[in-house]
Amino acid sequence: MEYSAKVMEHFTNPHNVGEIPDANGIGEIGNAKCGDIMKMYLKIENDVVVDVKFKTYGCASAIATSSIATDMIKGQPISEVLKLTNSAVVEALDGLPAVKIHCSVLAEQAVKAALSDYYKRQGIDPEPIVGKIEDHDHDACHI
Repeated sequence: MEYSAKVMEHFTNPHNVGEIPDANGIGEIGNAKCGDIMKMYLKIENDVVVDVKFKTYGCASAIATSSIATDMIKGQPISEVLKLTNSAVVEALDGLPAVKIHCSVLAEQAVKAALSDYYKRQGIDPEPIVGKIEDHDHDACHI
């Protein structure tokens, strides 16, 4: 399986790893069958993601997509974060093997799950803003 240099860089030296103790948005997405589990921590102030960290258990692609997704949303207003797509994550990594595309979907969904949590904590229904969060149920999991 061929990985881009960008994927290998983010896998071997992932950015923004860890937890944010006072995070005001936390989202976890994963699939035990696959073994890929992503947890995103957001610190949002004045509608801007001022800090973001992640903890991911999974393959190289799962870690790389988590890392690049955090880079893409850090310092961004929520309005921009909501536009994050799995295809933008794949493009930022200079591509992923076809069997690993589901990892980019996980990264997008983990960010959206954390945003949903942020809105719920404020008593706001997140679904009209963030959309429905689909937990990862991918039957074609590959190692």
